[in-house]
Amino acid sequence: MDETLETHSGSAAGFTASVNGSAPPFLSGLLPSFETISRATSPGLPYGERQHEDDKKRYRPRTFSYFRLLPFDVEDEAHRDAALNGILKNLYTSILAEDFSPGAVHWTRELNGWLNLKFEMTRELRACLARLYYHLALAPGLDINTADRFARMVITLTRKKHYLKAGEDLTLDWQPLWKELKALVLPHEAPAHQGPRRRSSKHLLKLGLHVAAWFDPKERRAILEELLPYFSTSGLSNAYIVIFALAVMLPTGPAPPTEPQSQPSDFFPTFFHLWSLMTRSKAFDASFIDIFSRTARDHLGCTHVPFTEHGIFTREQSDLIFTAILRLTEIPVGQANSPYASIDYGSGLGVYLEKDKKKYPVPHMIARWIVFSLSPLCLQAENSILANLEGLMESIDTFFHPSNQGSWTSFLAQLTYYLTDNFVSRWNREQSGELDVPPERRINDELKKRFVLSLREVTFMGLFAKSSKVVNYYYSTLQGLAYLEPDLMLPGALQRFYPSLQGLVEVHRTTSSLCGLQMIANIMCKQKGYRCHVTALLALALPGIDANDLGKTQHTLNFIQSVAYSIPFVPLARDDDDIHDTSLAMNWVQAEMERMEREGQDIKICYEEELTDEDEASILRSSTAGLGEFVLALLGKVFALLENLPDASHLRTGSPEDNVINTLPAALTPLFASLSPELFDMALEKLAAFVSSHVVHQARDAMAWICNALCKVNPEKTLKVFIPMLIVNIRNEIDYNGAASDRSSGTEVLPRDRALVWHVSLLSMCVVHVGAEVLRYKDELLGIAEYMQEKCRGLPTIHISNYIHHLLLNLTHTYPIDNALYEPDVIAAGLDVEHWGRQTPPSELTIKWHRPSHAEILFAVELFESQARSAARRLEQLMSDDPPVNRKGKNKEWSDELSRSLTALRLMISGIATLFDPLRASGEPAGHDANGDKMDEEGDAMMEQDDDPLAEVADDDEMKRQFRYAAGYLLSPQDPVYERLHSLREDIGRLLSQTHAFLNVNQEDDVACFTALYAAYRTWITDVGIERSAHPLERLLRLYKADISPFRINGLRKVYPRPLLIKRADAYQLQRVKYNSAYRKKSELDKQLLLDLAESCTSSYTDVRRVAQNAQDSSLKVLLGGRPLVIPVVLDRLRKALEEGDHDRIKGAMYTLLFTTLIKTVMRDWRFAPDLMRLYIETASVDKASIQSLGSSALYPLLEFGKPLERMIIFDRDLVETIRPAEDCSAAIKRRNAFIKDRRTKVEAKKASLGLELIRKARESHWKVANRCTIFALNCTLRFDTLGNPEFIDLVANGANDQHPSLRANYLSAFSALFTAIDMRAAYGHEYKNYLTEEETDPNKLEVAVPTDHPLVTEKFLAQFETYDNVQYFVDQDHPGWLVWGKKLAVAPADPKPFVYDEVEERVREQIGRIITRPWLQQCFDYLKQEPRDSGADRFRMQNVVLLMNVFDLMHSGKTSATFDEVVEMVKEVYGDGSDKHQHRATAEILGALLAGSVDDPQAIRDKVWKFAAPMMLRIIADDLTPDNLSYWMTCLHVVIDDKDPRRSRELTEALASFRLDMNSNAAFKESSKMQLVEFIVNDAGWHFRHEKPILEDCLAHLDHPYKSVRESIGRIIATIYRTRYHESFKDVSTLLEQNKAASSTGIRPYQPSEEFAATIKDVFARLEKWRHERTPGQQTPSSYTSGSKTVLIWLDSMLSSQECIQLVPFFPDPFIEALLHMMDVKEDPELMKLAYHVYRHLPNIPLRDGEDDAFIAMLIRVGKTAASWHQRLRALVNMQVVYFRRLFLTQPAQRQMLFDAVGDMLADPQLEVRDCASATLAGMIRCSPASIRSPIIYQLKERFETQLRMNPMPKRKVPGTDTPVDAQRQIIRRHAAVLGLGALVEAFPYATPPPRWMPEVLAHLATRAASDPGVVGKATKAILAEFKKTRQDSWGVDQKYFTSEQLEDLEGVLWKSYFA
Repeated sequence: MDETLETHSGSAAGFTASVNGSAPPFLSGLLPSFETISRATSPGLPYGERQHEDDKKRYRPRTFSYFRLLPFDVEDEAHRDAALNGILKNLYTSILAEDFSPGAVHWTRELNGWLNLKFEMTRELRACLARLYYHLALAPGLDINTADRFARMVITLTRKKHYLKAGEDLTLDWQPLWKELKALVLPHEAPAHQGPRRRSSKHLLKLGLHVAAWFDPKERRAILEELLPYFSTSGLSNAYIVIFALAVMLPTGPAPPTEPQSQPSDFFPTFFHLWSLMTRSKAFDASFIDIFSRTARDHLGCTHVPFTEHGIFTREQSDLIFTAILRLTEIPVGQANSPYASIDYGSGLGVYLEKDKKKYPVPHMIARWIVFSLSPLCLQAENSILANLEGLMESIDTFFHPSNQGSWTSFLAQLTYYLTDNFVSRWNREQSGELDVPPERRINDELKKRFVLSLREVTFMGLFAKSSKVVNYYYSTLQGLAYLEPDLMLPGALQRFYPSLQGLVEVHRTTSSLCGLQMIANIMCKQKGYRCHVTALLALALPGIDANDLGKTQHTLNFIQSVAYSIPFVPLARDDDDIHDTSLAMNWVQAEMERMEREGQDIKICYEEELTDEDEASILRSSTAGLGEFVLALLGKVFALLENLPDASHLRTGSPEDNVINTLPAALTPLFASLSPELFDMALEKLAAFVSSHVVHQARDAMAWICNALCKVNPEKTLKVFIPMLIVNIRNEIDYNGAASDRSSGTEVLPRDRALVWHVSLLSMCVVHVGAEVLRYKDELLGIAEYMQEKCRGLPTIHISNYIHHLLLNLTHTYPIDNALYEPDVIAAGLDVEHWGRQTPPSELTIKWHRPSHAEILFAVELFESQARSAARRLEQLMSDDPPVNRKGKNKEWSDELSRSLTALRLMISGIATLFDPLRASGEPAGHDANGDKMDEEGDAMMEQDDDPLAEVADDDEMKRQFRYAAGYLLSPQDPVYERLHSLREDIGRLLSQTHAFLNVNQEDDVACFTALYAAYRTWITDVGIERSAHPLERLLRLYKADISPFRINGLRKVYPRPLLIKRADAYQLQRVKYNSAYRKKSELDKQLLLDLAESCTSSYTDVRRVAQNAQDSSLKVLLGGRPLVIPVVLDRLRKALEEGDHDRIKGAMYTLLFTTLIKTVMRDWRFAPDLMRLYIETASVDKASIQSLGSSALYPLLEFGKPLERMIIFDRDLVETIRPAEDCSAAIKRRNAFIKDRRTKVEAKKASLGLELIRKARESHWKVANRCTIFALNCTLRFDTLGNPEFIDLVANGANDQHPSLRANYLSAFSALFTAIDMRAAYGHEYKNYLTEEETDPNKLEVAVPTDHPLVTEKFLAQFETYDNVQYFVDQDHPGWLVWGKKLAVAPADPKPFVYDEVEERVREQIGRIITRPWLQQCFDYLKQEPRDSGADRFRMQNVVLLMNVFDLMHSGKTSATFDEVVEMVKEVYGDGSDKHQHRATAEILGALLAGSVDDPQAIRDKVWKFAAPMMLRIIADDLTPDNLSYWMTCLHVVIDDKDPRRSRELTEALASFRLDMNSNAAFKESSKMQLVEFIVNDAGWHFRHEKPILEDCLAHLDHPYKSVRESIGRIIATIYRTRYHESFKDVSTLLEQNKAASSTGIRPYQPSEEFAATIKDVFARLEKWRHERTPGQQTPSSYTSGSKTVLIWLDSMLSSQECIQLVPFFPDPFIEALLHMMDVKEDPELMKLAYHVYRHLPNIPLRDGEDDAFIAMLIRVGKTAASWHQRLRALVNMQVVYFRRLFLTQPAQRQMLFDAVGDMLADPQLEVRDCASATLAGMIRCSPASIRSPIIYQLKERFETQLRMNPMPKRKVPGTDTPVDAQRQIIRRHAAVLGLGALVEAFPYATPPPRWMPEVLAHLATRAASDPGVVGKATKAILAEFKKTRQDSWGVDQKYFTSEQLEDLEGVLWKSYFA
């Protein structure tokens, strides 16, 4: 789990062998430390000479010695190794025998179990196994589920870095993984028809992400060579696939300096270049940050890679990454839209490789990049990663404020959390030496301080966030930062928490404070000075316990718990001291609180310097004097809380009340445990007094838990008080108050019984987990048990059974009885100040365990016997002929009595479960030791037990555990008690079975009894050896996980309080017990009970069924081989129910078989599978809705039913030999292999016959039945070798024209599957083995070498696409050569050869051919023409096309009775007159099939088909398109030409490309639809389309087309053509890397506009300008200007929102900005204005390179200052702020100054709207600047505006009736500007509490100088002051201290009076 590190060397071997590998603590300081080798991955130790055992197993000794702490002796190393060898031997045998599932999978699970017990194997073996499992997980032919199990094992073996080191111990090969991934995401690159055997993408991705760390960094270059040639943005998804694959597979560790092109400086520039090829994509940003951050982490310790203040990056690179981080936060700026366009939807199949954002959050990647690039070098440099981090946090700090929340909130919370978490982890691991980092890169104190300071403010803001999910991140952040720098974080935290605990602020701040305190309590208790606050904080937290606010109560309790785990509650005042009370501490804390209030949020405290150690100790001692009062007050609060809780019976679990009740014992246990003896006695007295005098019925359980918490701490004292008291009270209640004197029914406890139930509940919790102390009260406890059983009736009896259950648990379980905070010897020596916050290291831990003594066992058995016998007697009486209660009596008394007796039995069995021996319970003879020192001698015998070859050993759980480990079982079979106990258990089992029989006859509808009975069944079967039904281990681990969270510090190992370490040891002890009793064989009695359950699973009462099914499911998990026993029973029931039409029982049986764990077995076990299938299919005809829906939801898990088994698995036998055992296993392997093969043949025979039966059934059944028959018949009959029997082919081929639509669809897919199978067999040379090894024999797949040495290789390549004649070969993929040329080019021959079929395939093809006649096709076409049933299905349906392609293919090779000419006639008939859209749809599907299907047929056939189909399609496109049918034809065209060489479909491409626009045509739809088809051609062919010139010219000539839809098409086509012209075509990968490296550290700038492109743009905008002048201003009708502009805008919008947007950057300043501003001024055309504004807002989001922003910013400033129209000036402002924020890390200081000056000048704009906007912009720009920029600018602006205000006094009132003088007007404007400027400074910090130093002065200045001005100036001033007041309402109490009294008066004078008076 989590371990610490100590240097470990050979000389320690002598000592450490004894203590299982942890060196004695006094030694670890003396061992010589070694100079360790520099390493990239996790740390380790160099090999010494005499190696100590443990060093061969792990690089770091275990922190926690699990074995030493157990209360019983454990097996020795040899025993564990023998078990491991046994497991490996069986694993080896089953792999070589090809018995993967169940064999190998079962042994894999055993191996996992072995590892989970914390056993260790040697490093070589671990690496061997990891290699083997990795190989098997990707072995061809292996079942997908098995492969997934193996992949999970790879992850388990390599998860922890301290076992293996990448590169040294284990290196895995990336190629097998890439082969699988490639087939998934680049299917056209992989062999055909491999779909069915592909692993699921989820499994592959999970495996890939995990093993990439083990790939060899030397292979990095090879991986790039392999992947980069697939990159292309012409087919967008290729770019995503390559980058996602790199993010998954690229090894990021350091390569040796000798490897060519393998260092970060070699490949980073190329990565930045690729990044800039895909700018506007969020996925790219995340993927690259991921790659860079992993590289940064892995290179931290690598000395040969230069490391600067930017880590291993250059300044340009790091600025770009920070800019991307800023983009990723998606923080809104002004009116900008998102920085990302929607291009991520184009990722296509890349989606399969995308990391799950929940598991791999982007903020985590960002944080990892930042933290692992930090080093002390950052401290000197002005610009560094650290400075950028500070800048980032300062510029977005307002977005952390609770009042400012939005989509960015949780991103920022995660970012701060992960930054802290990674930093803490790195710091701790550097300190312990686990991270091997060169000294100059290690974090030092100064760096740590600056890091904490950069996150401090935002953390304090985030702590009070509104959402609970977000705030949790900040709590952990606070903890991490306080751990790093207590002096920086704790003063601020206390300063904020004190007021909120005193209730001075709103409620959620109080809860936040309590949670924050819980997280830092432990750190505070350790820190000098701060710990003196702890008792004061405890006292302040007390009022939080309040029944009206349960959430707060829970947080308060958590805080108290956290303190109790950290300090001893012991008054430390000494007698000889003068400190006896709390006055000293109280005065000190009071003074500190006042100081905090005085100094406010910037308070600095350093107690190390302020207090001497003596003073601090006396304050601390004084503070502990109040602990006694605190404890009593706390108990008082808790009692009050309990008295006010609502009644527990109405609670749902998980409600606040429920949570508080669970938190109480958790908080009080550590508190009671850390009390001093005197305080403990006080608490005990108070509790006992309350318990004996009060009965709080609804808080019964909570109170019992509290008593238990007290009893556990000191059983001796407490039991002495509680047991006698409770027993007396119980007797009184029974004797004098008549409690429980008659049989009551129902679930409410009667008021007269409440006191009794209260006392019994308390007693039962006082006797559990208290150890042997109860023996002293044996007679009293036994006596009261018998007395109660004798006297009590009714509901309270359940509580009595519960008491006995608890007493049994206490007597028979092994558990620690040790809750103290310190070791016994420490406590004995006396506790003092230095023990505050001190934790016990795991190495010093000793534990006091409770192991049941013989006396306890005898007591338990005696109790069990007497109680069980009496309960059994009661049962027998109730079932006798003359029961004590009338069975038919009123209000169900009989059934209540019976179910209570059953409950009593169940509780007793589970109470004494640990004494039952699983082996004896399985009916095996006694006579061996249950602790399992004896091994099974014959490991193979077990494998042979399944004699019936049909029984696929159904589930791997069915195999018995072979190895058991000591788990402290208490009895030996020779013990007389052993026999007594087990025979009594068997008697109870028989009695349960009798009860079952009795109830079934007499009380069939008595649900309550059945529920109790089956609960007892379940317990009887499962609770053997461990109380399994209570899930003890899971519960304990859940509590442990919750308890350690406030103490977990990343990078430290188990630094937990002692009680939690004890909990961990207890969990391990339980784990061993659980392991041994995980499952057992079944005895005869078990079988009987299982059969009883199986019978009731099909009861006709729903509730009985449900309970029985659950009980059966639980029981089957424990008993081996139980499933085959119950399945036949249930199947029988189902058969009978179907015959009788008994719906309830049908449902019961279906549930049991299909929705519990039985389904796996029943599907795989061919003794039952056929029956299940027949019955399942029959249920389809039952006429009841609920059964129908059951059947259809069961279909999904059954879909795999009947598919072929693994036939052959190809794996490398040499790899398996690495785990070969010493002895010879060949005989066993042969035997097993023969058996497996025999099973395969027999099962396949069964499947074939079932298939035939289903086929026959499908013919004559109802369509619902037939539907299911088809699905499963296909699974059972379609096989690689035989393809399928004639009957099946007949059924499917004719069924494809069935009249029922859903049947037809089903047959259709089966028919297509059949065709695919034929092709698949032919493609792999009719050999299954070729199919698995992916060796295709496809004559039409060729590879050509690429002549990369030829300088014009790309030009030659593209020239081929220009001519359609004499083609040598076709290139269908668009990635070859786009970015970089690979070595080979995959091509297809121009005249394809037909496939070769063998006789098996021919037989099937001929049979199908005979069925496909003209009437068959006629029928088929008629169905295509039918109107679909729902409008959703009214589209071009691919499944029809696929089928027809196959049919036509058969027809071309002359096998069908129908001929091509007949088809031609029929198509014409189908089309008819083309008036109906359904005719169009059918025709499009048929023509699509003809055209697309014949592309890879021999030339002659293709030409014949195309001669008919292409002209017909073109004719329809030319004349008959309508808006109704356009979509069918577009899809049809897409299907024919997409992903194919444009020369393949020359008829279509040529015809469509020659289309020209006609300005005079009035058929707008016709023109635009043709343009859309042209767009399709260009887009689908991408950069291979070489006939673009005439189209482009035509489009540019018609920019001002009058029709909107045509204009949109033109705009998109122009954009598409320009987008697809771009390609890079480097001759090989090394050239690509070299040239990018040479260009700059961020690579080559892509998308440079060509001269031709620049000329076109200039020309287009010149024409627009000319048209603009020709248009009459105010003209309402469309003009050339408005139409042309819209076309150009569509073009620009399309380009700007896709990856090549930076191609347009040079044109932003001129002509774009001006032209767009003019377009926005055309008021008469709102559509044009809207479009232009939309495009205009894109501009600042485009990422500009260095130096490209100068002209852009200058132009914006020019427009803002000089444009004539104020609208234009206003819009210039909009973009200024955005460009400023987006380029925060990239803009040069000069430009920044220009922007600020410009906005400042625009405050004085003549137009009011512009002034307001300028003010808002200025505020925004100041707000989002880092402090280093912000501070100087603020003072500069403040100076400027105050002067301006002074220089421009308000002009005197003018004489009415005269004109206002011009200069007066100007003066007012300047004055207004100054006010707005100062207002902007104030508004830039809406949430800064306290306000910055300069702000009060500015506000007062405004209030005195300008607030009383008339008109716009005064109004603006008042608005600014009012806004300030509004945002400060919450924090005004704090803020006002920063104003002088004069300033406050000035403000109040304006508008404050009423508010804060």
